[in-house]
Amino acid sequence: MKIWEFTEQPYHPVWDATKEPLKNILPNGHIDPRKAADLYDEYMEQWQICDEIGINIMINEHHATATCMSASCTLPLAVLARTTKNVRMMSLGIPIANRTDPIRVAEEIAMIDTYSRGRFDMGFVRGAQYEVFPSSGDPVTQTRRFGEAYRLIMKALTTHDGPFSWNGEFYKCREVNIWPRCYQDPHPPVWMVAIGPAAGGWIAEQKAHVGTFLNGRASKQLFDAYRRRWLELGWGMPSPDMFGYMAMAAVADTEEEAKRRAYQIAGYVRTQGRLAPQFTNPPGYVPAKFVAKEMRLKQDPNYVAEHRTVQLANGKRVILGQASIEELIDAHVLFCGTPDQVYKQIKAFHDHVGGVGNLMLMAQGGDLSHKDAVANLRMFSRDVMPRLKDLRVDGYEPPALAQRAAA
Repeated sequence: MKIWEFTEQPYHPVWDATKEPLKNILPNGHIDPRKAADLYDEYMEQWQICDEIGINIMINEHHATATCMSASCTLPLAVLARTTKNVRMMSLGIPIANRTDPIRVAEEIAMIDTYSRGRFDMGFVRGAQYEVFPSSGDPVTQTRRFGEAYRLIMKALTTHDGPFSWNGEFYKCREVNIWPRCYQDPHPPVWMVAIGPAAGGWIAEQKAHVGTFLNGRASKQLFDAYRRRWLELGWGMPSPDMFGYMAMAAVADTEEEAKRRAYQIAGYVRTQGRLAPQFTNPPGYVPAKFVAKEMRLKQDPNYVAEHRTVQLANGKRVILGQASIEELIDAHVLFCGTPDQVYKQIKAFHDHVGGVGNLMLMAQGGDLSHKDAVANLRMFSRDVMPRLKDLRVDGYEPPALAQRAAA
């Protein structure tokens, strides 16, 4: 199992200083640039420590929000490509449906891959629903735009015999001929993110790695959909290395201390709901049939949208942003406790989903201090990570295939 460190680089000082929504409409006058620079230094130092202790680095980006100061994941990755020497780095990811120039994205990818001498994984995401507004995007066509941007980027990265032109629905390029080309041949490993199983088959068709964030037990349905499509295409069972899962993580000498750290990290999920209602579901962002289904379900006064909840072992669903530390652990969205406890929790999740080869740790989140984040990373690297290297699930088959074989 490969381990990756992830932080959204939050600007947490403002979280308790205002009652306003934290995304889109919070004026940047709330930012103290000196404090932001201090926080950037801390996050960069944590990644430098990851290079020393053997934990890979994953960076994402969001826009117009105090929960994530990473307005471009390629900028810090370019810095880290030269200041780190050992670990791999990943962009998970670049919201290409909201970027105006896919060719520029391809050029940035090739540069980072070359700077790092082939230590880069490239990840693409559709973009959060609230980011449609600052990007001036069209939510109705966002999925199609994502698909075209992806195809154009991949063609730009793999064409080495001269310029080509592109005349698509959203992008018109007279002459594409990126310099430099990627260090890895034909290109860095590709990652994409999904929540529900519907996207699993398409991601499998691209032979891309599939990642999911804080998805808990529902990750199994996504991973199984990916496996089934891989098998249907005659490629055999995909390696566990093709799957990645992001969870919050807090490890300490005592369970009490780990839970203290976990509560601070979980500020990440407690702030996700601080979004003005007009940005929660732009028309067209979600297919109409799913919107209609949710409108019917909302007639029940106790209804809570499933994407805002996680499932406990007893089948009960709890709202992610309101869950207790114990419920977050039970739901497999938080690994927390002593090294022995954390290892057992990760193994239980790994066995439940049929094997996962990449674990993305949010070892810094919320207002967790730099000192605590470093201690968290060092203890995980020393006391948990070595025990995860040999995790495996032998003979696993996606349920539908296993049932057909039995019949």
